[in-house]
Amino acid sequence: MERKQPLSGKVRLTEVAQLAGVSPITASRFFRNPNALSAGKRERVESAAKELGYVPNLAARALASHRSEVIGVLIPSLTNNVFADMLRGVYDASDGGRYSVQLANTRYSNFQEERLLRIFHGQKPAGLIVTGINQTPESRAVMRNMNCPIVQVMEIGPEPIDMMVGFSHSDAAFAAVSHLIERGYTRIGFVGARMDPRGQRRFDGYRDAMKAASLFNQRYVITTLSPSTVPLGGILLSDLVTKAPDIDAVFCINDDIALGVLFECQRRQIAVPEQLAIVGFNDLEFMGSAVPSLTSVRTNRYEMGRKAIEMLTAAMDGHPPQERVVDLGFEIMARGSSLPRRT
Repeated sequence: MERKQPLSGKVRLTEVAQLAGVSPITASRFFRNPNALSAGKRERVESAAKELGYVPNLAARALASHRSEVIGVLIPSLTNNVFADMLRGVYDASDGGRYSVQLANTRYSNFQEERLLRIFHGQKPAGLIVTGINQTPESRAVMRNMNCPIVQVMEIGPEPIDMMVGFSHSDAAFAAVSHLIERGYTRIGFVGARMDPRGQRRFDGYRDAMKAASLFNQRYVITTLSPSTVPLGGILLSDLVTKAPDIDAVFCINDDIALGVLFECQRRQIAVPEQLAIVGFNDLEFMGSAVPSLTSVRTNRYEMGRKAIEMLTAAMDGHPPQERVVDLGFEIMARGSSLPRRT
């Protein structure tokens, strides 16, 4: 026999509790923190809620508690695998917990980031994850006034709004270029696209490594503000070899560009690494599958997402981590595209 719905059409929490055979307080606890209940009670309350079509009133709960149960996440791209990996960590770490994730895409725009931060401010999130450390003064002011834990991810810097988890892009680029220098390459080009603040820091690391070895030459540098794509990597390499035909290696701002560089080398019958070594950045899955396999800087993006949620959850539960800036580091994944140079 079909259960009758209330005439008002609105199911109350007390009805869910009655059907589940628990107290209203226990039912309420389930919607705040499911893990606080035993497995049996969780299943009964969840089953009752589904049967009755009960949906908790999050807006009312936010007004009552002065906080929603939402974690806001701002990223600059929904299509870039780098951010997809970080998001996997966020969702895996938050799955089954009391907080839900609300995603926003800034599209690499400072204006969009400011606008979205103001929207989140009005929604009173329980916590916030923001990509990068280069927010405008206006965005930083909004974040400081949000009265919730905040984690900046994907890099680290000297002035955290609250907490940070990531790594140094300049240090990682310095290490990648030093790897090439140690293997005997001296005329190392830089191929960069988009050149957002993280990309600029990678260039800074490249330049510093080259200058430290007295090898820097502006002729070896080519950049564009256009978004990174694999075809663009080929175009940029063509421009670079026209400008500096004597280069013997390239450090690429990311793996898409590196793959495009490899394809252009194959079109031009430039042997890799015998005539041109290649190093990318991020170590996406295809880097190890390319022929030859491509050296890259491995960054711990999935762990950044998981760690950000762990830090937020601890802070939201009243136990902020003592280590507020977490450096997850990087690793140079040396492969066939940067074998030691033969002399």
